[in-house]
Amino acid sequence: ERGSKSSKDLAEAVVYLVADRVTARAGTALDNAVVNMTGREFVPHVQIVRAGGSVAYPNKDPFSHNVFSNTALGAFDLGLYRSGASRAAVFARPGLYAIYCNIHARMVNFVLAVNTPYVARVNKHGAFQLSGVPAGTYRLHVWHKRAAESVQSVSVLPNGLVGLKVTL
Repeated sequence: ERGSKSSKDLAEAVVYLVADRVTARAGTALDNAVVNMTGREFVPHVQIVRAGGSVAYPNKDPFSHNVFSNTALGAFDLGLYRSGASRAAVFARPGLYAIYCNIHARMVNFVLAVNTPYVARVNKHGAFQLSGVPAGTYRLHVWHKRAAESVQSVSVLPNGLVGLKVTL
């Protein structure tokens, strides 16, 4: 929640539920994601992928880019490639990966690799919905690039969990 104003910036927040017995299975929409490089920007700025999934980085700019990450979770360098080409990176471990372009220093992308099927982007009003969550106790993670990640325990009842407010 960010006061009472809506903000495009809020739409870069991600929420997800983690439980010891629940993991994201291969073969879902989270397996393969795309981040376009256009206008010297990564679009979307924040991407979600299943831990073990891949993100393709197609170059839609009229010049070359070099996509890399130096994270301890799994550093990679896709090398320099021209307009029209695409290369992909695998995000094997759960966690946050900061991605950069070696040619354009202001280009930054965040990939959040999750090991849960219960993940959602927050909309510009700060609202989100996680569907199909079975009753149980979970750790609710809320991530935004300008705040420390918030983690709190929540109990989902058989009829769901409605009206939860989280402040970063």
